[in-house]
Amino acid sequence: MRFIITYWLRNNTSGNAYLTSHSPFVKFENVHGPLTPKQNDTVLKELRKNSPVTTIFDKHLPIEGEIADQPLMIGNKAKLLVDGPATYASMIQDIENAKDHINIEIFSFEDDEVGLRFSNLLINKQRNGVQVNIIYDSYGSINTPKAFFKKMEEIGINVLEYNPINPLIGRKEWNVNLRNHRKLLIVDGNIAFVGGINISSVYSSGSFGRKSKSNKKGQPWRDTHLRVIGPVVKEFQKLFISTWMEQNGNQLISKDYYPRLIEKGNEIVRAISNTPEKTYSSIHSILLSAINNSERKVYLTNAYFVPDTHLLDALKAAAQRKVDVKLLLPEKTDSIMVFYASRSYYNELLNAGVKIYTRQDALLHAKTALIDDVWSTIGSTNLDWRSLYNNHELNAIIIGKDFGAELNSLFHKDLGASKQITHEEWSERSLGTRFKERMARLWAPWL
Repeated sequence: MRFIITYWLRNNTSGNAYLTSHSPFVKFENVHGPLTPKQNDTVLKELRKNSPVTTIFDKHLPIEGEIADQPLMIGNKAKLLVDGPATYASMIQDIENAKDHINIEIFSFEDDEVGLRFSNLLINKQRNGVQVNIIYDSYGSINTPKAFFKKMEEIGINVLEYNPINPLIGRKEWNVNLRNHRKLLIVDGNIAFVGGINISSVYSSGSFGRKSKSNKKGQPWRDTHLRVIGPVVKEFQKLFISTWMEQNGNQLISKDYYPRLIEKGNEIVRAISNTPEKTYSSIHSILLSAINNSERKVYLTNAYFVPDTHLLDALKAAAQRKVDVKLLLPEKTDSIMVFYASRSYYNELLNAGVKIYTRQDALLHAKTALIDDVWSTIGSTNLDWRSLYNNHELNAIIIGKDFGAELNSLFHKDLGASKQITHEEWSERSLGTRFKERMARLWAPWL
């Protein structure tokens, strides 16, 4: 069924008639397990009653449920975190209060001021009986000395290097192109952080107002993260432990990794992951369905926008049926090839009615989406081939208008610090720039 849905989504961007008439009911879970059909209907009625008019609940969510491996969990509290300072302050407070264990799955853990602050805190917690387990990506942390992690290992922290770039110590199915791009922190099995922020000093300053000033590593980075408490944390924990086991990590010391969770709020949240071992991308397929079923609004913020044909067609089709499609993309990036490849798509998007904005005075690294004000996602997933097909990625999906209103407000705050790309401006770019765009686009599947 999942293969059929994914195939259909990738080859039909104009409607969802078949899937709508053949889809199962939307299913939710709480701390006790799956809800009854009657309880599911009650949750959906409340969502419809308290939300703008949209078909996301009735047309998209059944499809999402068929694609996703993790359930939609009710009873959570989700807090939106903007930029490094606010995110690190929240993380550090929860780490300091940890009593049982701390699990970290991270792409880049740097040996700098911020990295040292985290490592020293983690070492202190380990010495005080809190078990710390860390998965870091070998490529993402390539500039971090092995001695940095060795120091943590020596006092009992479990450290796992994901897919070592050295083939002599890699797994049998070694492939240097398969990376773990996730950013996940779990504290005591009841708090989870997920989003786009690594552990690095590039995030040491904010990107709005007076705080928007360069740090020691250059321009401030603009990013978005999420703190979640409630039943869905169990699903994030499962994903961490699954990755640990798949990478043949040391036996995890017995701790209370799955404590009894209680409802903490009213947010409906789903953990959603990508793994390159799958024949399809869950996050990609779910986003396509959400865009295809949008009626009012598609707001995407992304750091690396190199879409495949299916995503490109879905965005153009949405704009052509008068959905307000806005893309917030970087003015500058840390990858020159991605920069030009991304811009090679602007002309056809603008012609279709998509509005494009570039964030000024900061390096945009956030990865968020808001559809019809009721479907939101925040995570590590870029909209490029690498994220969608080669990386382990992790997002949270949040259903409902309250969180949607927060993300909408943040999006418009970013628009206030952005410049809109117009047809007139775009038509005046030089022949040299156009040549660079065309050449970079040839490499799109490998970026």
